[in-house]
This record gives sequence, structure tokens and C-alpha cells, in this order.
Amino acid sequence: MNPFQSWQVWAILSATFAALTAIFAKIGIENVNSDFATFVRTIVILCALGTILIATGQWQSLGSVSSRSYAFLVLSGLATGGSWICYFRALKIGDAARVAPIDKLSVVLVALFGVAFLGERLSLPNWLGVALIGFGAILVAYKG
Repeated sequence: MNPFQSWQVWAILSATFAALTAIFAKIGIENVNSDFATFVRTIVILCALGTILIATGQWQSLGSVSSRSYAFLVLSGLATGGSWICYFRALKIGDAARVAPIDKLSVVLVALFGVAFLGERLSLPNWLGVALIGFGAILVAYKG
């Protein structure tokens, strides 16, 4: 099996890139307004992703996407933008090693929202993991 067809491989890569994002951003925003830094980051992402889509032949015609999909993608984009703005402001003020774990409380929130809004079901061990992630994030962020 091709490892790049495994969601686990992509999830680990995502976590790795997210960790590098925190480190690179903390260094990069040292003498830069956090909102401007988010703007620069967004331009880089747009250019990189556009290049990937064109190079791999994955570009879709805009008419091939349903209005419902567009609505939720726009909401997702707004949520992403809000997250990035808040994340960069937190990094500007706080330590990366404390900001990132609190940001990762999103894992706990996704579990709760998935159950509440998507009808997903989690087993007792899953809930234990969610609780441990939440507790662990708080402990790592704690400055004591």
C-alpha cells in the first residue's frame, strides 16, 4: 500500500507542518505586526497551493462546485482566517511552547462539535483520549 494513501500519514505530516508553523512564525513575527504576518502567510499559501493544483492537474472549474459547498467552504475560510489571526497574535505575545498546546484544544472542540453537529459517535476510549488531550494541553501551557 502506498503510504501517501493513508490518512494517518497525512495527519502526521499535518502535525509536523503545524509544529514548524509555530516555530517559524514565532521567529518571523519578531518585528512584524501579527495581522500583516498573517497576510504574508496567506499569500504564500495561495501561491503554493495554486501552483500545486495546476502542476498536478487538480484544478476544477468553478461551476463544478455546488452552492452549498461554496457556502461551507467560505465559512471554513472565515474560520481559518479567524484562527490564524488569533494564533499569530497569541504567538506575538506568548511563548510558542505554550500557545500551540492551547491552539490544539481545537482537537477537543472538533470531537465535541463532531458529536453535536455531525452525529459522530465516540467510544469510551475515544472520550478518554479527548479528555487527556485537553488536560495535557492545559498542563503544557501552564506556566508554573
